[in-house]
Amino acid sequence: TPHRTEYSPNNHFMYWMAENPNKKRKKFAQQLGRGGRPKWPTPPEGWKPPTKLLRMPYEEWVGHANTTDDKLGPDMPHWYYRLIGCGAQGRCDKDSSEYLFDEMPFFQPRDGGLYIVEPQRQKGIHCRFGMKGVIAENHFDGSRNSIAVLGGERRYILAHPEQCPNLALYPKEHPSARHSAVDWSDPDLDTYPEFVDARANEVILQAGDVLYL
Repeated sequence: TPHRTEYSPNNHFMYWMAENPNKKRKKFAQQLGRGGRPKWPTPPEGWKPPTKLLRMPYEEWVGHANTTDDKLGPDMPHWYYRLIGCGAQGRCDKDSSEYLFDEMPFFQPRDGGLYIVEPQRQKGIHCRFGMKGVIAENHFDGSRNSIAVLGGERRYILAHPEQCPNLALYPKEHPSARHSAVDWSDPDLDTYPEFVDARANEVILQAGDVLYL
């Protein structure tokens, strides 16, 4: 069964959300979200999606992920795989993976759970599988995350919310809102001079470790 997959021509992945220009426009009233605001962010002039959204079976993604180091440089293609269990949201994704709630019962939206503090606000289970070398651009999420390392090591750089003014976050109306505009691999301090004052902690996860955020 094909599932959501993100493709990047390099090892950087930044979430984005924008209206698909290939789809026929619906009536204007249907384009408004809560409070009468436009449902989709307005991309700035010249903006291009940082990744391509695809659908592929797990076996195909594994074929991309299980490759040799000479094909995993920072300027080589990378793929990010995603399974989604919609739960109470209903049909939030084509071919949703509702079995995730059975496989991981500790993420079920019920009172008294350790991980789900506000079960009524649960937004489903989103499982992301990243291949070696993937960089998720700096961002903050509005929900909780558990990061499990199945093999190798993974580096996380975590900053306190008070550091947000130094991280050059994109505004709400940007397709990549909540994300830092700074390329942390090669920061442009002329464009983002405030980044030089940013402070963060580094965590190195090894196989078998789980980081709960």
